Amino acid sequence: MSHTVRFLIVDDHPLFRQGLVSVIENVRTYKVAAQATTIAEALSLLEHADVQIALIDISLQQENGLELVKTLKATRPEILCLVVSMYDEIIYASSALKAGARGYIMKQEAASSLLDAIALVLKGKIYLSPDMRERMLDTMLQPEAKDEIEAVKLLSLREMEVLRLLGQGFGVSEIGQTLNLSVKTINVYRDNIRHKLSINDAGALRRFAIKWVKSNER
Repeated sequence: MSHTVRFLIVDDHPLFRQGLVSVIENVRTYKVAAQATTIAEALSLLEHADVQIALIDISLQQENGLELVKTLKATRPEILCLVVSMYDEIIYASSALKAGARGYIMKQEAASSLLDAIALVLKGKIYLSPDMRERMLDTMLQPEAKDEIEAVKLLSLREMEVLRLLGQGFGVSEIGQTLNLSVKTINVYRDNIRHKLSINDAGALRRFAIKWVKSNER
């Protein structure tokens, strides 16, 4: 008898969870053992569920799914984590890997790509899209770009989101509306970003943000 791989799905969108269940359980040896919408719910379920791999979204209502990845890496390292998110892998994949995920795949990818990612992670390897792997190799060969990428890695996920929106031309009030945060809070994030990236003023930060966004669009 083939060994059954048991999954935990952590995503706050019911329809997407249903889609994942359908794709996963189409494989005879895969079974979804538990589903959760929050970090607390996921951790509670894991006290009783036998799970080998967790598929985790970054955006869980008001929570950051990467915090769950970090917790599982520290407390349940035997559980493999694969991040499945709508957020651009160019911005978030490295943070996911740093948190302890074994791979990153965007929700827009085909079901076959998801199954390929799962298979690779179950073999003990790391999954990234071919484009993302190529970008990482390019970064290794370009010292200047590498320095900038390393600096941006110092930012939190929210700070990276603010940086991305700055680079796309949004003003502070527009960013606040987009992220449902106050202008004061966005200014705090902006100041934190400048400090972490050693950038002196708002104008220089915006120029850096535009350059960073353009380099990620290549």
